[in-house]
Amino acid sequence: MRRGLFGGIGLAIIVVIGIVLYLSFFIVDQTQQALVLRFGDPVDVVTEPGLNTKLPLIDDVIYLDKRILDLDSPPLEVIASDQKRLVVDAWGRYKIVDPLRFFQSVGSVTTAQQRLSVLLNSAVRQVLGDATFIQLVRDERADLMSRITQRVDREAQSFGIDFVDVKISRADLPEANSQAIYQRMQTERQREATELRALGEQQARRIRAEADRTATVIVAEAQQQSERVRGGGEAERNDIFAKAFGADPDFFAFYRSMQAYENGLGGSSDTSLVISPDSEFFRFFNDASGLAMDPALINPPGPGAPAPAPTAEAPTPEDTATAEPVEPAAPAEPAPDAAMEDTAMDAAPDDATVPAADAPAMDAPAATGDEPAAAPIEDAATGEPADGVTIE
Repeated sequence: MRRGLFGGIGLAIIVVIGIVLYLSFFIVDQTQQALVLRFGDPVDVVTEPGLNTKLPLIDDVIYLDKRILDLDSPPLEVIASDQKRLVVDAWGRYKIVDPLRFFQSVGSVTTAQQRLSVLLNSAVRQVLGDATFIQLVRDERADLMSRITQRVDREAQSFGIDFVDVKISRADLPEANSQAIYQRMQTERQREATELRALGEQQARRIRAEADRTATVIVAEAQQQSERVRGGGEAERNDIFAKAFGADPDFFAFYRSMQAYENGLGGSSDTSLVISPDSEFFRFFNDASGLAMDPALINPPGPGAPAPAPTAEAPTPEDTATAEPVEPAAPAEPAPDAAMEDTAMDAAPDDATVPAADAPAMDAPAATGDEPAAAPIEDAATGEPADGVTIE
């Protein structure tokens, strides 16, 4: 009975001793640092990793991160020195270097981040308020971040914190200003595009005008040369036609009449001609010689009209062979005076007019010593000389 009692007590003592030993030791990791509190009062700071001791049930251990921590600040609106409103999104990195001061000043990491966020926003406003928008965006961005880091670090030393770095992830204009600026940029680009397009159109018109002028000059020169060549060809053609048709005018008249018949009376033509059968157009239609429609034969001259001039026909070889020798004419008598001439003209009959085409041309001796005598006109019907009608 006693053995069982002592055995149970001994087992309980062993368990208690084990618990006490377990609560008397704590381990610090490589990424941590520890602060030992006894009844809320810090008594020891452990910064090295390893196994450490404390009083069980009396001492408490607070572990703090030894690594570099991130601080994310909400976006804030800043007015730059050139009076431009900017929306800045900055974040920082810090490290706890004095756990005791950190615990005494801020107490926890959450509180420390809130305090540091306020310090970061204040430093950002102060530094960026002295800079321009161009300096922040392009020229002095790195220098501005370094100045913000130094300002926050001086304030964070009192918290046992070493502020490592500050970065500006975004610095933009507000949404309303951005839309206005984008609209202005778009208008500016459109203006530049319009100017470039107008300049290109001007150059295109100038090039097109020069090309048109060159084409016009080339076409004019070509037309001039073609007209010159065509004129030379027409002149040569007319010269050939003149030489060809001048050799035989009667054939030329006959050929042109045949062309007129073909063009005017062709089967494919729908034109109707209303022409008298006695018209000059049908001169060669019924008679190939063209004499049947001679106006002198169709419409003889009326009484008292002067006779047409005789035309001398060239003798043929047969006429020359059979012609009899012509005796010289007798000397002409003196020319009658004007009264005698008037009497002779009055005595001439009205129907003594003979077509000139039927009267042969004859040479007569001179009526006086200087002028040849008038040749008598023979009657076409009887072959005898007409009374009182002469050709001087």
